Amino acid sequence: MASHENLKPVIFESLKGYSLKLFKKDLFAGITVGIVAIPLALAFAIASGATPSQGIFTAVIAGFLISFLGGSRYQIGGPTGAFVIIVYGIIAEYGYDGLLLATIMAGIILIFLGLIKVGSFIKFIPYPVTTGFTAGIGVVIFSSQIKDFLGLTYKETSVEFIDKWAAIFSNLQGINYQSALIGVLTILVILILRKISTNIPSHVAAIIIATAVSYFLNMNVETIGGRFGNIEAVFPSFTVPEITLEKIRLLFPAAITIALLAGIESLLSAVVADGMTGSHHKSNTELVGQGVANIFSGFFGCIPATGAIARTATNVRAGGISPVSGMIHAIFLGLFILFFSFLIEVIPMAALAGVLLVVSVDMMGLKNMKSLFSAPKSDILVLLTTFILTIIVDLTAAVQVGVVLAALLFMKRMSDVTSMGKINFDASEAAAKENYDPDATSNKVIPEGVEVYEINGPFFFGVADMLINTLEHIGKTPKVFILRMRNVPAIDATGEHALENFYHTCKKLGIALVLSGVNKAPYETLKKMHFIDMIGKENVLNHIDKALVRTNEILDEINKSEAK
Repeated sequence: MASHENLKPVIFESLKGYSLKLFKKDLFAGITVGIVAIPLALAFAIASGATPSQGIFTAVIAGFLISFLGGSRYQIGGPTGAFVIIVYGIIAEYGYDGLLLATIMAGIILIFLGLIKVGSFIKFIPYPVTTGFTAGIGVVIFSSQIKDFLGLTYKETSVEFIDKWAAIFSNLQGINYQSALIGVLTILVILILRKISTNIPSHVAAIIIATAVSYFLNMNVETIGGRFGNIEAVFPSFTVPEITLEKIRLLFPAAITIALLAGIESLLSAVVADGMTGSHHKSNTELVGQGVANIFSGFFGCIPATGAIARTATNVRAGGISPVSGMIHAIFLGLFILFFSFLIEVIPMAALAGVLLVVSVDMMGLKNMKSLFSAPKSDILVLLTTFILTIIVDLTAAVQVGVVLAALLFMKRMSDVTSMGKINFDASEAAAKENYDPDATSNKVIPEGVEVYEINGPFFFGVADMLINTLEHIGKTPKVFILRMRNVPAIDATGEHALENFYHTCKKLGIALVLSGVNKAPYETLKKMHFIDMIGKENVLNHIDKALVRTNEILDEINKSEAK
C-alpha cells in the first residue's frame, strides 16, 4: 500500500549484491540513453525558448538527481515535450528569472506531494484530461517548429496559436528550400529506421545524417551555432533568482502546472518501466526525487525536468538494471557538452525541427484520440475542452479546467449509479425465482402505515438531494419510514446532513425514522457526527428483520397513544 511506502531512494535497495557484471550493463545502457538524449535535450530546450546548453545541463543535473533520489530503478529524467509550451509561456511573460523561480516552487510542491503520500492518487487524473492536454501540447509544438523547418526568418511577434499560423502563411514566400530539404530528410530517416528496428536510436541517426549532409554540401541553412553562437562548455554556477511575494503569487499557477506535469509524466514513465520489467516503483519517493531535482535545476539556471518515457524505455531495452544507468547517462551528457560542444554548433535548426515534428505527432496520439471518440459523450467533452484550451489559451488553464470538469462528471456518474426508491412491492414470481433474495422486502411482511425505501450506492453530496425530495412523492404520510442502507458502502458529511434534515422533516410530520442494514463505515461516520445519538441507537439496526421488529414496537406505541 502507498500509505506504508517509505521514502528511501530505490538506489540503496538496488545496490545490494551489485557487481561489476551488473555495472557493465548499466554502463552500456547509460551511454546508449545519453546518446539518445542529446538531440532531444537540445530540441526541447530550444523549443522552450531556452539555450541548447541549458537543455543538456538540465538532463545532467536533474537527470542525475532523479535517478539517485527517485523511486524507480529505470527512470531517465530530463527536459521533455510536456514542458515546452508552459516554459515558453513563462519565459515570454516573466523572463528567465521567473522560470527559475517557478521551477524551484514546482520542486517544493512535488516534495510536499511526496511527503503527504499522494503519489498513488495522481494516477486518478482522468485519461481524457491527460490525453487532451498531451495532444494539445503536440499540436502547439508542431506549430512552433514549422518556422525553423521551412527556414523562415521573420521575427515572431506573438506566441498565440492562431497568430503563429497567420505569420507562417503570410511569410511562405520566404521558404528556404534547403532547410526544408534537411527537415524532410530528418523525418524520413526517423520513419525508415523505425520500420527497420526499434533498437536503432532513430533521432540520433537522423540528426547525424542531416548534419553531415548539410555540413559537407555546405548548404545554406541556419545551425545551432549560427543562432546561439558558441555553446558554453562550462558547468553552470549556483544562482538564486529574485524572490518576492508578488512573484510567488504570480508564478504559483505555473508552478502548480509544472509540478502536476512532472508528477503525471514521471509516474506514467515509471509505470511503463514496471510493465516492461515486472518491477514496482515507489510513487511517493519518485515525487520527492523529482522535487529535489527541479529545485537544483532552478538554482543552477536550468529548465524543468521529469521522467522521460521514451528515454526510460530505451534504458530498459538497452539492459539497464539499476538507477546507476540513469546517473551514467547524466555524466555522459556532462562530459559530452564539456568536451564536444563544437559538434552541437553545426547541427541544422531544420534537423531539430524535423525531430520535434515527429515527437509532436507522437504526442498527439491520434489513435488514442480516435478511440476516445467512441467513449461516452462526457469523456469526449472533457477531451475536447482540455485539448482546445491547451491550444487556444494555455496549458495551466487546460489542466485546471479539465480536472475540475472531470471531477464534476465523476460526481454526476456517482449520482447516476446511486439509486433510491420505494421497494415495498410484490415481486413477480419469475423474478423471485431467478434472483431470490431472502432479505428482499417482497419476502417480508410490511405492516400497514410503513414505507420502506432503499439507497443503493455511495451516499455523498452528489446524491443527497434524492433523500431530501423523497417525502414530497410519498403521497399518504406513513407512521414509520424505514430507510434501508445495506448497499451503501460510504457516506460523507453532506449525506449525513441530508439524513439529519430528513430526520427533522420526519419528526415534524410525526413520522418515526428507522435505519436498516447500516454498514460499519457509514455507521462510524454517523456516530462521529452524532446522528446516531440524535435518532436513537435503538432506531439504527443492522438487518431488515430487526428493523421490522423495531417498527412493530413503534407502531404498538403509536396505537396505544392513539387509544388513549
